[in-house]
Amino acid sequence: MASISPLLRRVGPSHSSITVTLLMSCSKALACDVLGGLIAHFWFNKHEPEVSWSFFAIVALAPVPSAWMLFEHMSAQQAALIAYPLFIVTLLTSISIYRASPWHPLAEYPGPFLCKLTQFWNVWVMWGGKQHVYRLWMHEKYGPIVRIGPNELSIVDKELMPSILGPQGMPKGPLNADKRLTPASEKHKDDYSLQGCRDSQRHAKLRKAWSKAFTNSPMKDYEELMLQRALQLIETLDKFCRDSPDGYGHVDISKWINFFSYDFMGDLIFGGGFELMRDGDKDGLWHSMETAIIYPAMCQHIPWFSPILRILPFVGAPMRAFAKFALHHATVRSTKEPKRKDLFYHITEATLSDMDSGISAFPLIVSNAVLAITAGSDTVASVLSGIMYYILANPADYARLKEEVDRAFPPNEVSVIGSEAFAKMPFLHAVVREGLRLQPAVPSSLQRAPEIGTGGKIVGSHYFKEGTMVTCAPFAQHRDPRYFSPSPNTFWPERWIKTSGGVSTEDGVICDRSAFIPFSYGPANCVAKPLAMIELQTAVLLFVMNFDMSFDDGFVPKSWEDNLKDFFSMQKGELMAKLKPRDRIKL
Repeated sequence: MASISPLLRRVGPSHSSITVTLLMSCSKALACDVLGGLIAHFWFNKHEPEVSWSFFAIVALAPVPSAWMLFEHMSAQQAALIAYPLFIVTLLTSISIYRASPWHPLAEYPGPFLCKLTQFWNVWVMWGGKQHVYRLWMHEKYGPIVRIGPNELSIVDKELMPSILGPQGMPKGPLNADKRLTPASEKHKDDYSLQGCRDSQRHAKLRKAWSKAFTNSPMKDYEELMLQRALQLIETLDKFCRDSPDGYGHVDISKWINFFSYDFMGDLIFGGGFELMRDGDKDGLWHSMETAIIYPAMCQHIPWFSPILRILPFVGAPMRAFAKFALHHATVRSTKEPKRKDLFYHITEATLSDMDSGISAFPLIVSNAVLAITAGSDTVASVLSGIMYYILANPADYARLKEEVDRAFPPNEVSVIGSEAFAKMPFLHAVVREGLRLQPAVPSSLQRAPEIGTGGKIVGSHYFKEGTMVTCAPFAQHRDPRYFSPSPNTFWPERWIKTSGGVSTEDGVICDRSAFIPFSYGPANCVAKPLAMIELQTAVLLFVMNFDMSFDDGFVPKSWEDNLKDFFSMQKGELMAKLKPRDRIKL
């Protein structure tokens, strides 16, 4: 109203009727502005979190009538400076009051006040990389169901998991809808993307091909590729140790695991082409992938902001660079006959087997290239590095694992590595599972939402309206003392041995396998789980067989967990170790 005061002083007391008219005119303009803000909130409430450019168009155009009415009495600049801030303040105030009010559909669920007001608070938390820790803290404070956003809940309750993740559960939530890195111009009209599909029937159709690609016959092809790369990793590190002046390899195990998983991913998906273990990451491929993933991770909380995020130069550049890389290799792969039967060979065969043989495999490969790269390398590397950390941090468990390995593969005998041998190694299984429990690859972002058009979904005794997002957090669920006790935050593989036949034992050990969801479960679980488990077990086995290991001199073990960052998948820092080759007959 500061801009109106000079006008009132100019008209003077003798012109009271004009003053009244002016006040009435301005009041109508401002009332129109306030009404516009309330109507905009009503529209926003009906469409969030799917809004995009239309929302910004409303914000830009709704205050125009009010500004036009004010323009009769003041300059255009003054009118705009009154109309637009008042509209925005009204809109934000209305939204905030509603979200914090007892009339909101999720009002009964506890949670931090800032989470109820805005998803931008979650963006801030994720930017720091500690969303998994924050989510664990919230569940410890507020209980199994926490309101983590204006329209989002985080649930840590195994009894509700079937209704959320299971066959009769819900499809993927909006965080998956536009998490692709490739630009819209590159998105083929035939959408084969498994990750971004929110339609249950379409997802099930796409999933069939992926499921066929991980049956027994294709798995033998993948295992052979993986074992070759795993042996290359061991041979490279062995040579590194033997060439060292003191006979020890002082290495960042995490970095070498990254290289191994990326090279194997290249073999698995694109028929080869990556040689990070041989040449190093001279082109910054791994860093490019990690950087590119950060920004879509921000969008999982504000998916409607994704179109803007893509065009911001400093934000969108890493995504575009990684997308260009993925598209290039997908294009090359789609135009050549693979020398070996890789993942896309089997997926393409399964997808196009019932179609016209002349259909190109290009859209299928392009739509899933980014998914395959990140899921095939980043997630496994994260978990494997975590397992190695826990082994080094717990010498007694390491010694027990080494004993089991040497019993299964005596150092003075020729050994043949194969998945069949793992069945006789219960402690190796326990170590891998315990690593997955404490450091799942996707720690806090298994999101689902009621099917679009259904109105809502009943989950146990709860009813969630359409538009409500439901997130499951494996990191928090795996540390819940109801399901894993004692010492749920401690690496203790023995819990899996003591409870091998069930949930608990007479001495109070609880290890509830039905609450163990490192690969999610249900129709949208990790389709590559069998391969991931074999890869983890093989790599751990080969490290223990071939090296005596410890943390490197000067390395602070606590820095490992301090440096873990949750950007949808878990990112990690250095894991400096000292390796000495063991004397044994070569594999």
